[in-house]
Amino acid sequence: MTALLSRNLKVYFRDKASVFFSLLAVMIIFSMYLLFLGDVWISNLPKVEGVKTLMDNWIMSGLLAVTSVTTVMGAFGTMVDDRSQKIMKDFSASPISRAKLVAGYELASFTVGAIMSLLAFALSELYIVFRGGALLPPLSMLAMVGLILLASMCNTAMISFLISFFKSQNAFGTASSILGTLVGFLTGIYLPVGMLPDAMQLVVKIFPVSHAALLMRNVMMRASLEQVFGNAPAAMVREFEEQMGVVFRFGDQAVSGTVSLLILAGTTVLFYGLSTLHFRQKSR
Repeated sequence: MTALLSRNLKVYFRDKASVFFSLLAVMIIFSMYLLFLGDVWISNLPKVEGVKTLMDNWIMSGLLAVTSVTTVMGAFGTMVDDRSQKIMKDFSASPISRAKLVAGYELASFTVGAIMSLLAFALSELYIVFRGGALLPPLSMLAMVGLILLASMCNTAMISFLISFFKSQNAFGTASSILGTLVGFLTGIYLPVGMLPDAMQLVVKIFPVSHAALLMRNVMMRASLEQVFGNAPAAMVREFEEQMGVVFRFGDQAVSGTVSLLILAGTTVLFYGLSTLHFRQKSR
């Protein structure tokens, strides 16, 4: 399986177009933020020191959640390509079991998602410092690394199940485009969660990747929130956190960080089980 993992990683990183398109949604969101979204959100906040850093951390934490989705999806393109070109049949004729064959693709996709997301995290910290902000404390950086790995694992499980239904690159490409667009809305980047209709807000709050974005925002925005809203009324802080997807509420009950972690972990286990079951049925 190690050889298969190495081969899948080489195939992905060798295809520059695949790497580019798996990051396209991230680049679009970042460009929109630089061109006009950032100014829009900042103009609605108190004119105090730290507002720009606060919003920079907000957009970067959301971008990291999106990156963990789109790069994992892009890496799974190798599996779809191998299936459409009948290469998987050659692998199936080898001594490696079907379970290990699928695990090789899943592990490669997780590795790609983790590497690209960690690289994006490093670049985001440099960007924030360049814009006048400060690096996260060491413990917060460790927390972010853990969240990135968990998000990549969760996305690998969900996309593995989704990919199990695709047999052609055309279907995969269409799904990738749709997912890249949707994930920007579902993580509350194109429009903050509080600006969405109630029905859409509910979808966002039950979407696992949104909880990854929420957890990352809580880590990256913590210091800036205290600086900007340190003397503000509690009602103003609550309104901002709900509006920008820093806190999810169902009624008057806020979703705790522990619950969000359990949602990500539970989703990982559920979809790994479903994808394993589906691949086994297809191999019969």
